[in-house]
Amino acid sequence: MSKEGPTPAMRQFYEMKKKYPDTVLFFQMGDFYETFGEDAEVVSRELEITLTSRGRDVNGEKMPLAGVPIHAGEMYIARLVRKGYRVAICDQVEDPKKAKGIVKRDVVRIITPGTIIDSEMLGNSGSSYLMSVFPDKKNKEYGIAFLDISTGEFFISSCNASSGFSDLNSEISKYQPAECIIPVSSSSGLSENLKKLGVIVTSYSDSAFDLKFAGDYLKNHFHVSSLEGYGCLGMDSSICAAGACLSYACETQMTDLNYIRNFSTKISSNNMILDAVTLRNLEILENIKSGGPDSSLFGILNETKTPMGSRILKKFITSPLVSKAEIDRRLDSVGYFYDLPMIRSSLREHLHKFYDIERIASRISYGNAGPRDLNALKDSLEKITDIKSDFDSSPSEIPYLVTESLRKISDMEDIRKLIAKAVCDEPPVNARVGGVIREGYALSLDELRDISVSGKDWIASFQQSERERTGIKSLKVGYNKVFGYFIEVTKSNSKNVPPEYVRKQTTVNGERYTLPVLQEKESLIANAEEKVSALEYEIYQELIEKIKPYVETIQTTARNIGLLDVYANLAAISHSRNYIRPVIEDSKRLLINNGRHPVVERNIQNFVPNDADLDSSDNQILIITGANMAGKSTYMREVALICIMAQTGCFVPADTAVIGIVDRIFTRVGAFDDLASGQSTFMVEMLELANILNNVTPESLVILDEIGRGTSTLDGFSIAKAVLEFLHGTKQEGPRTLFATHFHEMVEIEADLKRVRNYHFAVRETGDDVVFLRKLIPGATDRSYGIHVAKLAGIPSKVIKRSEIILKEEQEKQYDPKSGRKMPRYTQLLLIDNPEPVSSPRKEDPVLKKLKSIDPNSVNPREALALLYELKKEAGDDNN
Repeated sequence: MSKEGPTPAMRQFYEMKKKYPDTVLFFQMGDFYETFGEDAEVVSRELEITLTSRGRDVNGEKMPLAGVPIHAGEMYIARLVRKGYRVAICDQVEDPKKAKGIVKRDVVRIITPGTIIDSEMLGNSGSSYLMSVFPDKKNKEYGIAFLDISTGEFFISSCNASSGFSDLNSEISKYQPAECIIPVSSSSGLSENLKKLGVIVTSYSDSAFDLKFAGDYLKNHFHVSSLEGYGCLGMDSSICAAGACLSYACETQMTDLNYIRNFSTKISSNNMILDAVTLRNLEILENIKSGGPDSSLFGILNETKTPMGSRILKKFITSPLVSKAEIDRRLDSVGYFYDLPMIRSSLREHLHKFYDIERIASRISYGNAGPRDLNALKDSLEKITDIKSDFDSSPSEIPYLVTESLRKISDMEDIRKLIAKAVCDEPPVNARVGGVIREGYALSLDELRDISVSGKDWIASFQQSERERTGIKSLKVGYNKVFGYFIEVTKSNSKNVPPEYVRKQTTVNGERYTLPVLQEKESLIANAEEKVSALEYEIYQELIEKIKPYVETIQTTARNIGLLDVYANLAAISHSRNYIRPVIEDSKRLLINNGRHPVVERNIQNFVPNDADLDSSDNQILIITGANMAGKSTYMREVALICIMAQTGCFVPADTAVIGIVDRIFTRVGAFDDLASGQSTFMVEMLELANILNNVTPESLVILDEIGRGTSTLDGFSIAKAVLEFLHGTKQEGPRTLFATHFHEMVEIEADLKRVRNYHFAVRETGDDVVFLRKLIPGATDRSYGIHVAKLAGIPSKVIKRSEIILKEEQEKQYDPKSGRKMPRYTQLLLIDNPEPVSSPRKEDPVLKKLKSIDPNSVNPREALALLYELKKEAGDDNN
């Protein structure tokens, strides 16, 4: 920058930065993306790139500068976007050689966390959702839309807002969006809640969420006169979210995204509801300790062979079906591959060679598909003929869902042949660098290449002839962009240079010369090479345009390849792990024989299986007692996971299983302090419990582990008992419930509530040693073996011995010293919670009162003996 003011290029930069102030502007200058000012400081800090300076800014201060090579731009941009930054790409939009004055530049795309489409940035096979939330205060609901622009998937939903953010958070946990747009006027509470869940929040114009604007925008995009055909009639808040979502995506990508051909409506009643708490507690997608997919249900079931299959399986697991017919259809498909290992194995071998053609289709439509993408598409489509041929000799009838997928898969022979003819076998990543189009595809390109190649051959021949003519063996003909072709001679040989050589440049080690004949050839070769590069890129773009009409067919093929992958994957896992096909019923029965926890059994040897027998009319609630570490939590999670697997359409780890369809699974397992919001363990427990009690239905499955432990013993016991009574109901059947507790007196409820049954985990005691058998058996127990667990955990022996003494002392306090009888439970709880003496009016003992009323002079010996027996009985001595 000069003292007179910004250079023309910097004026361009300031103009673009003014238009996109909330982005990091990557400004193309030749072969580099440069960033300036505050953007440069961000890039330097976040990407660990050296910060330099160039000229001065408008205030006369040194202008910070940080740049990256364009060929490595995607990698650096991806790192910035993953950190939550929005990056604007400002490219040179005309050939610098043809520019009159300053080369034209313009922002061609804004990359945000939710609008990534480039393969290098996406990095994995998972979905990358842009989420949109519209808070509808009038109807007390959130309209929701999800869009994955890397695949074209687009759907809407809605959830209740009257209970706070719990339902919204469940949707976020299920789909894990990379970015969420909300209206500018939204409450700070919504934004804070989203950020707390790790979602990057972007405020977007309120007008984009307007119902008329959103509806018109969607209709214009899909070229329809009404949205009724999409099943969203009456879902105004969701339409607002969807219109804003698509508008934001098109605005940032600066294209119409026409490969997004439709959107779907997800209605919660069509699927089992798994809220955020349940997804976490059951470790459906992530392991609680590591935060990754390892040792989660998804992690141990995901052995799919394609990225499309992996994404579909994740959706299946987080949204199990509730229709018996639909579940049985999926089970039929899995069962087909289960019974036919040859077809299953062959299919999975073919699928293993498939690329992510769903995302490739989106890049083709967007226009940024690379040559290797096209070859990957061609190689994948070539496997479809083999896949279909696997089923030609099927020994049994092919199930409906498999038949439908095979029908919708196309090998697109015309596209395969076109790509094979046009693109060479090992092209570069970027089409702009040349070397992409196969020889023989375009005659005009071949002719230019011949000129270029022959020119280079002439240069090699010219170098050899000049060495022989001058006698300078080290003479070389070189080339650079500044000086073109030149003859290079070392200083020691400069005396042998012929007089007709024209000096062009002096270097440290020698001199550079030229000749008229070399200059003539240089012009011919340079023009040919420049034309080859331009023509080749033009031909490549024409090739992309020829493939674009097939994008929808590619997307349909990709999704159905993914479905076949999921069916075969679940069959392979079921076969190798000894899973069985569950029986699905429209009932409230849950009968599992020798069930196993699908994740835990993968990590330990000799897993002990257990049964489950639940139904709303008899065994509605199981109260489970037993030792710490006996397996209560594992068992309850096991039952829930088997239900999820069954309704996903997967076989289950058991000997037999009858699953009455579950509409929703609620869990309250474990405890933790929500320090970020200042909520205690007990408050978190009560909030989760309130969600369960307010939303549970007779078709639900409820898992409760240690309710009431976060507060005083008496309060906790009272809450736990009241919860059980509420879930049991009176005449009406309640939800199937597994209730683990250390309040051993809870087992007395079995006598009061007809649909409650007591179970406990067996323990074998041998002297001071305890063996946890991990087997659930009928009946109750009143021991927790906490000290034995402490001993196993490595607590110092001194502490263990002292614990045993204290335990014995406390147990003795539970007996009335006068009568020697065990005190009622409520009395024990009062003593525990209120160690100080309770000041209350003293009541006279009924035995003493009766004794005082007897006149010894008015009774004979026989009557006196009878009174004595009666008094002893009232005093609690039945041994008469």
